[in-house]
Amino acid sequence: MSSLIWKNNLSWIGYLMITLTETAVAKVKEMLTKRGRGMGIMIGVKTTGCSGLAYTLEYVDDPITDPDHIKYDNQGVDVWTDAKSLVYLNGLTMDWAKKGLNEGFEFVNPNESARCGCGESFTV
Repeated sequence: MSSLIWKNNLSWIGYLMITLTETAVAKVKEMLTKRGRGMGIMIGVKTTGCSGLAYTLEYVDDPITDPDHIKYDNQGVDVWTDAKSLVYLNGLTMDWAKKGLNEGFEFVNPNESARCGCGESFTV
């Protein structure tokens, strides 16, 4: 889903292309309901691991007013990201996957050029 993004409701910064699959949306909503609080999620990247970057995913319990953070709606789920991570996340699809005994969010990112052997970090 493509969303037109306004930073601080003042200046247009372009289109954000992060897609949550229907399965991921349902899982996020379920997790927020089980917690009993939360406004949405924050997706970002941090420097770590053998390949350099890793995805971060956090609950957002209070509105983020930092001007470097961007919020948009994805099928009824509020998704935040910070401007620094945006360059790495454009085109990202987040899904909920169950493989054998393992289940969790899966990130499919066309910007990735490689992942480390364990799959925990990536490079662009």
